[in-house]
Amino acid sequence: MNTASPLPADADRRIPVTLLTGFLGAGKTTLLNHLLRQPQMAGSAVLINEFGAVGVDHHLVEKVDESLVVLDSGCICCSVQGDLVRALKGLFMRALRRELKGLHRVLIETTGLADPAPVIHTLMAEPFLSERYRLDGVVTAVDVTHAPAQLAAHNEAVRQVAMADRLLLTKCDLADAAQCSAVSALIARLNPGAAQVPVRAGRVAPDDVFGCGLYDPAGKLPDVAAWLGEETIRAARRAAAGPAWTRTRPRPVGAAGASGRRNTAAGDLAQAQDAGADSPAAGPAPAAADRSDAPARHDTAVTSFVLSFDEPLAWYAFSDGLALLLQVYGGRILRIKGLLNVAGDPLPRVLQCVQHSVYPATSLPAWPDAPPCDDRRSRLVFIVRDLAQDEVVSILGSFAGQMPRVLD
Repeated sequence: MNTASPLPADADRRIPVTLLTGFLGAGKTTLLNHLLRQPQMAGSAVLINEFGAVGVDHHLVEKVDESLVVLDSGCICCSVQGDLVRALKGLFMRALRRELKGLHRVLIETTGLADPAPVIHTLMAEPFLSERYRLDGVVTAVDVTHAPAQLAAHNEAVRQVAMADRLLLTKCDLADAAQCSAVSALIARLNPGAAQVPVRAGRVAPDDVFGCGLYDPAGKLPDVAAWLGEETIRAARRAAAGPAWTRTRPRPVGAAGASGRRNTAAGDLAQAQDAGADSPAAGPAPAAADRSDAPARHDTAVTSFVLSFDEPLAWYAFSDGLALLLQVYGGRILRIKGLLNVAGDPLPRVLQCVQHSVYPATSLPAWPDAPPCDDRRSRLVFIVRDLAQDEVVSILGSFAGQMPRVLD
């Protein structure tokens, strides 16, 4: 039995990691941009996960330097054993070689479809990471203008709220007091122990995001411990399926790490379930590849595609087509985000939509100089549910006067 006593927070020298999550369109990138302007973010590395064939989000983040890493090979919860582990190991080794100007904190922005459970489990149980990083908290952005419908329709949104240490109620400036109160009461039922922070225009203080303390699922709904226990079983199966030299058993969530603390709720559940993880009744062990063994975490009706326009767009004609698209199919459109080359405007215009809503267009100070957006073509990333891309191509193409290309 490990009898190590907990260390005071200031004695834990591991690098704190904050997980910023929230459903599609919740305003995570806006929050991130505001945070990055604050002096408290000096020495911070940012990992951005993007969903779709072409990454856009990282071009919208103002701090683009050697401490920003893009995880673009799929949703982070599906490729966690690959991208995330490699990225965090790489950051630590670069800091060790003094290639980074200090590494005092890591902020991970997940895709809006990410299930936080596998990410939390990996940070707490993967041996290399858990000895060098500590999960400082899960912070979930909740869009008060769309939360009720999203929570009713998408299990990922429920998990994001239930597993949070802090809940940022975004877009309070776009909703009335009654709407904000209703959403606050709704998410309090899912996670009564999480502090709620109203956010207007994406402005949030660093103290409202960081310093949550070591992640502990014991104070949350029982489902949270069960979800983390399921991740322990999956990790054990991956280890059993891999080559002999890779079969290092991950530390159960709740076991004492570098801080000496235990999370008995999740740890006891993981140990109880783990006894049957490799039994024949548990089913065949999955393959050892990074992503082929990933469970089907997302609704199979949810798909992503990218449209590209070769010529500059006439803004008003394109806007009419977009308005018709959202009027007819808004309920099936989870998010649209992209950069547009608008005729007569030398700057890239940022377009963001969630369901029937179009948010005010903004412009970046310059076109990105990195592929793929350095060619100055308009690109839009669609995440939709039960919506054929041909319908989108037809509507937008007919109004824009040019047919968009679907990118692989």
